[in-house]
Amino acid sequence: MRRGARAAGGFAFGGLALGLWLAAMGVAGSAQAATRVAVFPFELFDTSGEASLSGPKPEEAHRLALITDELRRRISAAGYQVVDLSPEEAKIADAAPFRNCNSCELPIARRLGADIEVIGLVQKVSNLILNINFQLRDVATGKVLRAGSVDIRNNTDESWMRGVSYLARNRLFDPPLTGKAAP
Repeated sequence: MRRGARAAGGFAFGGLALGLWLAAMGVAGSAQAATRVAVFPFELFDTSGEASLSGPKPEEAHRLALITDELRRRISAAGYQVVDLSPEEAKIADAAPFRNCNSCELPIARRLGADIEVIGLVQKVSNLILNINFQLRDVATGKVLRAGSVDIRNNTDESWMRGVSYLARNRLFDPPLTGKAAP
């Protein structure tokens, strides 16, 4: 029994030494580092004639937060590291809406240490017709890696969630992301 304990201890020490050597060589660290993703809040572009100067209606602001959180959850579940945006919250608010700022969110994503970013837009055509869009971009180059759009009918939590679910399954992760955008 003593001989088995010594052998097990030797294997444990050898495994630890190998792990430390791989980490020192940069092999283990790079293999384990998840791709960092900045998922910016979805924005509403209301072309329905119902838009107000004060911003989205409370129920639509709730739905924007709901689908943003759902997309973050799905990205995290796929093995990506979702970046905390709170250190740049004031700059994000100043730059919004991103659809009008000519990629002004890229420097924000860079400062946050993101590898890729996701921006989203919900266009409200009418109270029954909406369109959910997203772009996934390489933060270093600004190159669009993926984009998607889905039309939804009905302005409810369920319809918005179904739309973002469709986009995640059929545009964001299918086919699987490769290269720098892989988890």
